Amino acid sequence: MSSLYKSNKYTHYTVMKEEAVGMLSVDKNPDKIYIDATLGGGGHSELILQKLSNKGRLISFDVDDEAIEASKERLSEYKNLTIVKRSYSEIKDVLKELNIDKITGGIIFDLGASYNQLKSEQRGFSFLKDSPLDMRFNKNSKLTAHDIVNNYKEEKLVEIFSKYGEEHYSKRIARKIVNSRPINTTLQLADLIVTSTPKNKSKIHPATRVFQAIRIEVNNELLNFENTLKDVLTLLSLGGIISVISFHSLEDRVTKQFFREFSKECRCPFNQPICNCGGKILELINKKPISASMSEIKENPPSRSAKLRGAKKISDTGVQN
Repeated sequence: MSSLYKSNKYTHYTVMKEEAVGMLSVDKNPDKIYIDATLGGGGHSELILQKLSNKGRLISFDVDDEAIEASKERLSEYKNLTIVKRSYSEIKDVLKELNIDKITGGIIFDLGASYNQLKSEQRGFSFLKDSPLDMRFNKNSKLTAHDIVNNYKEEKLVEIFSKYGEEHYSKRIARKIVNSRPINTTLQLADLIVTSTPKNKSKIHPATRVFQAIRIEVNNELLNFENTLKDVLTLLSLGGIISVISFHSLEDRVTKQFFREFSKECRCPFNQPICNCGGKILELINKKPISASMSEIKENPPSRSAKLRGAKKISDTGVQN
């Protein structure tokens, strides 16, 4: 079964659909509550719903109006679905409003921008189309890519390009941006980056890392994700599972470090004589990340960057609410 979904207005490819949902073991626990933190085109949500019983429930989060509209149409037959137009970073508040105390089954994250967002000519995520500098997942958010490119100080641009893009030529690019303002479109910015960096034979476009960095800054992606993982740790029931698909090293590093920290037998300082941390809270489902199959990569080349990690909650001791 193809993971590509098309409607009149929306196209979405669900990456590692079977693997990521399979990690949640919905088949074995069909009566429980599950969360799709990143609804997107609804592919992961649809597969979870197909496995749920009438007693089970799925709450799916997104801030993108186009994604929500497409998924509501796609998933209209399912009665045990609640779609919430809120960021997953608000998960604690949302579940409280829904009178849900615990995520009894599990949660899935599919991080980064969606196919539809990247291909849109209006959203400003891609340097292959000439678009206004936007990059907001939530169109109601105030900060845009235009604000960052035209208003951030040179030192701040260097910082985000280095931190979020791991860009080797951050200083050169930041200086060229500041000296070339105003910059209004994605192609203006991309061309500027190309002329700021040495020519090389890499298949990766020179603007890739900077565009990634700006997108992360606009949407506060890494901090939101890290804080949400901490919230999820308190919200998960014993046996609940976290399934995470990431697309670049920064997201994967946050996931890996979080899972590693809470799967330690002891998290106390090395010189502390008595353990009072509560010990191991998570159990790793896979120690090494799972990659997309060759057949999936052939069907959807961007899947080659995806990494899947999962962990199961095995203890409540030491978890701070």
